[in-house]
Amino acid sequence: QVQLVESGGGLVQPGGSLRLSCAASGSIVAMAWYRRPPGKQREFVAAVISGGSTNYADSVKGRFTISRDNGKNTLYLQMNSLKPEDTAVYYCNRWPLPFGSWGQGTQVTVSS
Repeated sequence: QVQLVESGGGLVQPGGSLRLSCAASGSIVAMAWYRRPPGKQREFVAAVISGGSTNYADSVKGRFTISRDNGKNTLYLQMNSLKPEDTAVYYCNRWPLPFGSWGQGTQVTVSS
């Protein structure tokens, strides 16, 4: 099974930006970012297919951009205009059917 390692999270003020990365040990046709806000279930954030087509949750449209480097098996998430409600642990995985095993995730905290 493909191993997934997320990185790039941190503490940022409202309105700030962060760029997340996800290194996969193998090639995956369609990948996505998911997040788990405090006390809530994991939710879909954004997805990208190897050809470049993308899909976003309504809550992040216009603020987040998903991209991938197929040669490096790496997924990115550029997050701009961050809001406190974006605070969550962010994960990457296959889309639309995630692998049963998840990475450790990366914590994003948006707070002043």
